[in-house]
Amino acid sequence: MSNSEFLKLENQLCFSLYASSRAITRMYRPFLEELGLTYPQYLVLLVLWDQEASTVKDLSEKLDLDSGTLTPMLKRMETQGLVKRQRSSEDERIVNIRITDAGLALYDKALCIPQTLLSSSGLSSEEIYSFNEQLKRMITSVNAFK
Repeated sequence: MSNSEFLKLENQLCFSLYASSRAITRMYRPFLEELGLTYPQYLVLLVLWDQEASTVKDLSEKLDLDSGTLTPMLKRMETQGLVKRQRSSEDERIVNIRITDAGLALYDKALCIPQTLLSSSGLSSEEIYSFNEQLKRMITSVNAFK
């Protein structure tokens, strides 16, 4: 590929990732609207469905969201009754997040989402898994430059 070809939009990996991220988020939207969730709130619940409790710092690292973005979202989720926020008694700088019964109740309603979206993708589960593994390796490599 010539140098000038590298500067074409269709050859930009960053644009392909950006466009696919937006398209996938649009696919999730109707399912999440039924649950009363935004996509970032769904990501928080994915973590909490797996481990029931976390700290803001751990959520921030796992989701690659800064605390300035995460904190207001967690406050809204607490108002919705999905999570409970509590400062650590040992260190007030640490805020613990625990999923509530209402947050756990959404788990069963969300179970169909990944399979439904996989079916809509036109790709096999093996192709999705392989692509996801490649993306995770790329993220690790790119993050090494931080």
